[in-house]
Amino acid sequence: MKKSSLLVLFFLISIVAFSQNVKLEGIVKNEAGEVLEMANVIAFKKGTKFLQSYSITDSKGNYKLSLEENEAYTLKVSYLGFNTQDVEVTTDNITESFSKDIVLKESNEELSTVEITYEMPVKIVGDTIVYNSDSFTSGKEKKLEDVLKKLPGIDIDDNGEVEVEGKKVQKVLVEGKEFFDGDSKLATQNIPASAIDKVQVLKNYNEVSGMRGVTNNEDNIALNIKLKKGKDKFWFGEINAGAGDNEKYIAKPKLFYYSTNKSVNVLADFNNIGETPFTMRDYFRFTGGLRGGMSGSGTSFNVASGGLGFMTVQNNRAQEIISKFGALNFSLVPKKGLDFNGFAIVNDSETNMFTQSNTVYNKTGLTEDSENSATQGSKLGLLKFSTTYKPNTNVHIDYDIFGKISEQTEFNDVTSTNRGTVDTYKEEKPVSLNQNFNLYYTIDDKNIFSAEMQYLYQKDQPLYNALATSQPFELIPSSNSESIYNIIQNKKTSTNKFDAKFDYYYLLTPKSNINFSLGTTLSGQQFTSGISQELDNGSILNFNDTVLNNDANYNFSDVFLGVHYKMVSGIFTFNPGVKLHKYITKDTQLGTVNKDNLTKVLPDVYANLQFKSSESLRFNYAITSQFSDINTVAEGYILDNYNSLSRGNRTIENSLRHSYSLSYFSFSMFSFTNIHASVNYTKSVNGVKNSSKLIGVDRISYPINSDFADETVSANFRYGKTYSRLKTNFRANVSNSIFNNIVNNEQIESKTLTHSYQGSVATKFKDAPNFEIGYQKSFTDYSNTGSTTDRPFANVEIGFLKNFILTADYSHYNYKNDENTVKNNYSFLNANLYYQQKDSKWEFKISGNNLTDNISMNSDRYNEVVDSNSTSLYYIQPRLFMLSVKYNL
Repeated sequence: MKKSSLLVLFFLISIVAFSQNVKLEGIVKNEAGEVLEMANVIAFKKGTKFLQSYSITDSKGNYKLSLEENEAYTLKVSYLGFNTQDVEVTTDNITESFSKDIVLKESNEELSTVEITYEMPVKIVGDTIVYNSDSFTSGKEKKLEDVLKKLPGIDIDDNGEVEVEGKKVQKVLVEGKEFFDGDSKLATQNIPASAIDKVQVLKNYNEVSGMRGVTNNEDNIALNIKLKKGKDKFWFGEINAGAGDNEKYIAKPKLFYYSTNKSVNVLADFNNIGETPFTMRDYFRFTGGLRGGMSGSGTSFNVASGGLGFMTVQNNRAQEIISKFGALNFSLVPKKGLDFNGFAIVNDSETNMFTQSNTVYNKTGLTEDSENSATQGSKLGLLKFSTTYKPNTNVHIDYDIFGKISEQTEFNDVTSTNRGTVDTYKEEKPVSLNQNFNLYYTIDDKNIFSAEMQYLYQKDQPLYNALATSQPFELIPSSNSESIYNIIQNKKTSTNKFDAKFDYYYLLTPKSNINFSLGTTLSGQQFTSGISQELDNGSILNFNDTVLNNDANYNFSDVFLGVHYKMVSGIFTFNPGVKLHKYITKDTQLGTVNKDNLTKVLPDVYANLQFKSSESLRFNYAITSQFSDINTVAEGYILDNYNSLSRGNRTIENSLRHSYSLSYFSFSMFSFTNIHASVNYTKSVNGVKNSSKLIGVDRISYPINSDFADETVSANFRYGKTYSRLKTNFRANVSNSIFNNIVNNEQIESKTLTHSYQGSVATKFKDAPNFEIGYQKSFTDYSNTGSTTDRPFANVEIGFLKNFILTADYSHYNYKNDENTVKNNYSFLNANLYYQQKDSKWEFKISGNNLTDNISMNSDRYNEVVDSNSTSLYYIQPRLFMLSVKYNL
């Protein structure tokens, strides 16, 4: 019934969108009969400035417009270097498509004197696409993300990040100045829609102009937001405050200032309604704009940044989330060629979660039912300062310093059918400081030199405390005469890591170059840990056994030489290369030193077929040598959790990861069709896996090099098309993985298949209600079970009585596992009613969240380490009503 209703609604929307429209098609040529690609054809209702339709010609000069019946139009046709031509057309008594070719005359005027007196919705200049915001929006949009969703070729993913033609946006600029350059999410959720004049998409983006011709920048996308007149050289912003039932509150002041040589952005968010302005996922993803020049070195040596993985909230939903967030971003240009910019971010949040889980251990056949009540606290701060110095067009110097500090805590109360009651406490206080220096020097037309250096210092002191009625690990000689097992673990880790890479480019021809690289990674780590027990009388029993303590030092060095050749011939780009690495690892622990030397040759290949400026087929292949850090090498046992004890293995070797990817990108400004498809295959040889021994539902594990290769094949497809009044999207994702581990001395091959499909259609009227409907179907298949989730969804945006706007979003979930033993149907409905008089600075909003009063959601996962399947039910905030007031500054 629900599927039928969605189909009917889809049909009605299609009728509304396409009814009473006729198509006008034709070709734009010059006087010599040559077709003109990227010419602009815009249809205005005659005698007005009402833009009915527009088109940009394709490579064959074709244009296509959708016009209403029985109307008169003025077509304005323009092309750089040609006179703009007005063409009168009428659709009287026309019910089908008709055609009209247009011939433009070359202009005799200087380009600087040619004046265009109308605003084009889309303009393409080289690698830059410029969208005029007012041509696509209705005035009902609130934030930048609402504007971007209506632009052809641009999407917002589930995490709030921006994608252009299937590629993630790397940086967001406002008036050419960096806006919290680590993550586009802050920009999309905070910049007011009313301040936006134009959105510029900067393709093949590279901050260093001299490097654009010698590096591959196809995946580098940036957005530059141009502000409306009156928003530059002037403070603007908003103050938003609200209150709701059960003492709920929200306060969101925002302030912005932009001028020619400076900018300031101030953001704040205080709420207890479950909105998370800055999550732990954002914390880990936030790079602060550091360049990461070693990413293509062929070596993967990732330093663990602390075990903060427990700080997660599923879909930003929990029983209660309290957030306090503040951020400051600035930029300053004291003189030409010298830029300063930076930001500071602080966040303080508290999250309460309650989860019920059912876990099946496939190897032993045991089943565990558990309830988990957790209170998580998170305090974090980020601070970055950057400067760029460009004394002339040949020299570019960058310096960044970026610091992170946080304090994370978690109180956890677990009730298990197998372990009884367990209370745990986790605490971490990681600190890191990252410095980055880059120099790019164009010596002359044929010689370019670059130097990239980065230094990282970080430390952490994790504390873990478990109080349980049982203690299953015989390795821990705990006192059994106590009323409760009170086990404490202290750890200390510190890391000093230096990366440097020097590149020399020699341009053989304007379209080919050879690149020589010299680089190094040097790392030193220290790790200590110990396990103890607090007795009933308050005294501490330290376990001095060697196997329960760590005092280890680990040094890693990599020196490499590389050579790459790049050539461009017509539409074909070929960029093969090879790197010679010399690795040295040394760990000192247990009174002995273990040292290893290794030499590896690592090839990589990049190839690209650029059919058109926005259509390409790309292939990548690379071998990466992966090394573990000190956490995998330290031999003493540590408690990962109350039911997990693990140790490192100093004899662990590096693994080799083979990566293949084939990607196709296509975006047509003529048909506004966006296609992205990719296939990826990875194979890990001699991979670092786990050997686990199960003791009921508890485990003891250590890492090993596996004789069996892990493999993953994934594919994704996305198709989007924008019509005159519709925007359609379809996407599909498939991932099939094979993992190998040892459980109870037996090799376990785990297979995981996940695939999901989603289609949606949305209207894009300027003066009528807008709707979006869609359907998502997701499958997960594990070695012994699986699940299916169906999710129809709908969104609505309606303006009425001149001053009112109603928005709502609805999702219905139908979850079941393959055995049909777990079924759950639930839905979410959120709605907002806005009231704002024309030209008024005041806006009033009544909002309702979770109007269906759903109390829980489902999730499932497979744990390859112990070969177990889990199905979980986690609880969320109940229905909530809020009244808020916003004042625009």
